[in-house]
Amino acid sequence: MDEVARFRQALIEWAAGGAEAEQAAARARGTAAAVRTVVLVEGASDQVAVETLAARSGRDLAAEGVAVVPLGGAMSIGRFLDCCGPPGLDLPLAGLCDIGEERHFRRHLERVGLAAPGFQVCRADLEDELIRALGTDTVQQVIEEQGELRGFRVFQGQPAQRERPVEHQLRRFLGTHSGRKAQYAQALVARLDPAGVPRPLDFLLAHL
Repeated sequence: MDEVARFRQALIEWAAGGAEAEQAAARARGTAAAVRTVVLVEGASDQVAVETLAARSGRDLAAEGVAVVPLGGAMSIGRFLDCCGPPGLDLPLAGLCDIGEERHFRRHLERVGLAAPGFQVCRADLEDELIRALGTDTVQQVIEEQGELRGFRVFQGQPAQRERPVEHQLRRFLGTHSGRKAQYAQALVARLDPAGVPRPLDFLLAHL
C-alpha cells in the first residue's frame, strides 16, 4: 500500500470517529506530506470513475499525490472537512457530488471557510452522466458484456419499471446490487469517447 492509500484509509477511519479515531488521525497526519490534493466523492463508484478516467489519460493520481476519498455517503462531508479541511489538516480540496447533495456540500464548505472551485456537480448523479454521455444502446451493450443483459430485461419487465423511460430503468438497474455501481463505473468510463467525457468529470480532472 502506497502513502496516498495509507492516508486515504486513515482519513476514512478518522472521520468515522469512535475509539480508534485518534490513532487514525495520527496516521493521517503522518502520511499527509505525500498528499497534494484530496478529492472528496460520495461513494466508491465515484472514486472508481475518477481514477479510471485519469488512468485512461495516462495519469496516475496516487503518484501525483491526489487522494480520491469516498465519503460513504454525502451526509459525511462535514466530518471529512473537519479532518482534512481548514479545521484539520488544511489540505487543498476538490470533489464531486450529485445535484441533490449540492446544497449540503456548499453549506459545509462555507462553514469551514472554503469556496468550491474544485467541486463539480453531476446533473443528477454519476450514472445519469455516464448514460447520457454514452447513450442507452451503448450502456446496454456494456451490460451484455458484463453478462447481465438477461437480468436487465427481467428488471425492465417488473411492474414498477415497465412504463419508465429506458434511461430511468438503466439508472435504477445499475444501483440494485451492492458493488454494481462501482463495477459499471469502471466499465462505462472505459467506453467513453475522449471528446464525450461528462462535464463534471472532465472539469474535475482538469482542475487536478
